[in-house]
Amino acid sequence: MIQATTLSKRFGSSLAVDGLTFTIRPGHVTGFLGPNGAGKSTTMRLILGLDAPTAGTVTVNGQPYQRIRRPLHQVGAVLEVRSVHGGRSAYNHLLALAQSNGIPARRVGEVLELVGLDGVGQRRAGKFSLGMSQRLGLAAALLGDPPILICDEPVNGLDPEGILWIRTLLRRLAAEGRTVFVSSHLMSEMALTADHLIVIGQGKLLADASTTEVIAANSQSYVLVRSPDATGLAGLLRRAGGIVTAASQPDDTADRDDLQVTGLDVTTIGDIAARHGIAIHGLSRHTASLEAAYMELTRDHIDFHTDGAATDPDAAASRTCSER
Repeated sequence: MIQATTLSKRFGSSLAVDGLTFTIRPGHVTGFLGPNGAGKSTTMRLILGLDAPTAGTVTVNGQPYQRIRRPLHQVGAVLEVRSVHGGRSAYNHLLALAQSNGIPARRVGEVLELVGLDGVGQRRAGKFSLGMSQRLGLAAALLGDPPILICDEPVNGLDPEGILWIRTLLRRLAAEGRTVFVSSHLMSEMALTADHLIVIGQGKLLADASTTEVIAANSQSYVLVRSPDATGLAGLLRRAGGIVTAASQPDDTADRDDLQVTGLDVTTIGDIAARHGIAIHGLSRHTASLEAAYMELTRDHIDFHTDGAATDPDAAASRTCSER
């Protein structure tokens, strides 16, 4: 279990993490979402003791990460997948990690097979593609068979087969009772993978709930109707208990004959139109989605400079660290 209490981190004038309180429990895949610069990477670094908090605390199984005697046996992390010795083979990279953490050498072969790299274990890690590097990073994280796994954008660079594979693996690890904490910008993938979500923006907590609850609270299913007599149909649907508005699209592609209807299903709308002789040119159900919920949650929590560049506290943090 990972527990943060009023966790904050400031880099100069930039507040990258602002009073976060949350608990990441075992037995679930917990997704970690937020815009670029929201503070996700900084939060993960605070969990892993790579940065010290300005205020608040974060513990891993009840203690700060720095106090864990055999960290690879307790926490596996996939953050910077390219941070390997490019001249070493994948096998030797993992062997060095195993030997320094008291892990039997046989475990190296086991994790290479687990992530699908057993056939290229003798190749230099520096020659690996991004997807292969992701698999190698995951192999390193799993070397100590840890009860906690932290992954930052683990599907980056993977093909569809690889994405399906890692989704299945993460869910299996959670089903075994492990704590799995995963950040991603792929909403469709998080909707399929995560049981629970933590959403942050500008360093602040925006949501901490099940995936189903986050979607239900911030997105709504509706029926999109297109009719040449949209005005007449709208009146009929309202009298039947529907909530009807003119349909809107982010790219202004909605037709003036389009209606967005909630409170009535497709069949009821079609029957009402038929009874009154109103032509229907389009009728489709739009299901509430994580993407829509995420956009609603975060739309007021993205900062921009006057030149249009997004403010990025994590990037500012990296710059500050490099200047020290």
